[in-house]
This record gives sequence, structure tokens and C-alpha cells, in this order.
Amino acid sequence: MEWDVLASGFGLPEAPTPDPAGALYFSDVLGGGVRRLDPSGELTIVVPKRRGVGGLALHADGGLVCSGRELVHVQATGESRAVLHVDGVAGWNDLGTDAAGRVYAGALRFAVFDRDAEAVPGEVWCVGPGADPTVAFDGVVHANGIAVAPDRLTVYCSDTRRRCVVTFDIANARRAEIDIAPYGEPDGLALDEQGALWVALLRGGIGRFRPDGTLDRRIEPPCEFVTSVAFAGRELYVTAGPHRDAPASGGCVLRTTVDVGGLPVAPARV
Repeated sequence: MEWDVLASGFGLPEAPTPDPAGALYFSDVLGGGVRRLDPSGELTIVVPKRRGVGGLALHADGGLVCSGRELVHVQATGESRAVLHVDGVAGWNDLGTDAAGRVYAGALRFAVFDRDAEAVPGEVWCVGPGADPTVAFDGVVHANGIAVAPDRLTVYCSDTRRRCVVTFDIANARRAEIDIAPYGEPDGLALDEQGALWVALLRGGIGRFRPDGTLDRRIEPPCEFVTSVAFAGRELYVTAGPHRDAPASGGCVLRTTVDVGGLPVAPARV
């Protein structure tokens, strides 16, 4: 498998988000800022300084929905408006959208980078156009990657600290879990067109899990760890730690081609 290094030199790259024009947006959780990598390779900062951005979504009206201390819509003009704020939430991590443009976002109730902090479970919230925010489900210790099935009936969420992916049946309020512990710690994830989950396993590479939760395959990017994945057709974008051949280069963004296409991700409409 061949891997292209698209960019490097970041503290903790996260939230790869392709757009229809062939560009890729991604964040640097520790270093701050959201960047846009255009098809020519030019890199620009589109949201300066903002730290803790674990999730991004394209917005139907232009701009991006970004996580952080609160969810905001950073418009194409650069102005921001609040999308979701909840008292007591330490920060919002990853997020995903459904076909109607609703946003599902993981609430963190403790400082996840503080090893001495008490791990207080948080929730996955849903905010949609013209509707009040609601808790979709709770009991998620370290909410991470989020994706929504195309029928809008199932939400997937990585719980990194519990080493599982929560699957939530919205219609029946029924919860199940995929045990990831034998393979690694789940971080970002994405759905492919066959309904399988591609999960970043931190130091365990990337795993493709069938809808029944069994591991179908595992791939090893040439990097120290993997934080998230995203599809643009059959191109797989990966945010990761330093490249194994250049350990001093900082976190990097990689791309490869796989044999199945990704499920298209709808823009937010909140």
C-alpha cells in the first residue's frame, strides 16, 4: 500500500474533512487552528488559533462547524456564531452529521489530556435545524469519532477510554457496543459505502469492522499513531503522528487509495 504525505509539522492533527472541490480541512488540536489543503498542495489557515478542535463538518451555507469549548459555525466571512453551548461541558470533541444536516457531537465532562483528572462520563448531543439540542445518549467516558448511518437510524461513537464503539439505535433508544480492546483504542472513524466502519486505533493502525462488529482487515500507516480517518471516494485521508521515517517531523496528514468507497457525508444545516 502506497502512502502520500500531504502535510506535516503539527502538534496533534485531527478531523480530516474533504470537500467536493478536492480540498481537505483538518485541525491541530494542540497547536491550534484549522487548515485547508487545496488540490495543488497549498496550505492555508482558515480558522486561526482555535485549539481543541476534535471535529469538523462542512456547512451547507459555506464555512465549517468546529468543535472546541462550544460548537460554532465559522462562516466563509470568518465570523463565528454559536451552534451549541452546554454548561458544565469541558469541551466538544468529534462530531458527525446525518442526511438531514443534524449534528451529533461528543461532550467531554473532564480534561482528557490531564492524566490526574477524574474521568466523568459525558454524552452525545444532537442539534438540528429549527430544533432544540437534545441528548441522544449518555454514558460515554471519552467521546471521540462519530458517524451516522445513511438511514439516520444508527449513530456510532468511539469511546476511547472504554475501548469500544457505541452503536445507538435512535428509533428504539437501544444501545450496543463493539469491543475494540483487542485491537487498540478507538479514535476517529468513518463509514464506507458497504456499511463497514473504518476506525483509527491510535497505536494499532486502522481497522475495518463489518456491521456485525467483526474485524475485516487492518492496515498500518507508516506513522507512530493514527487519530482519524475520512473518505473522498476511494481515497482514504488519515491524520496521524510523526512519520516513522521522519520522527522529528511532527504530526502529519496522509493519503492512500483503498478498494471500497466511503459513504458521502452530508453538510451541516444548523
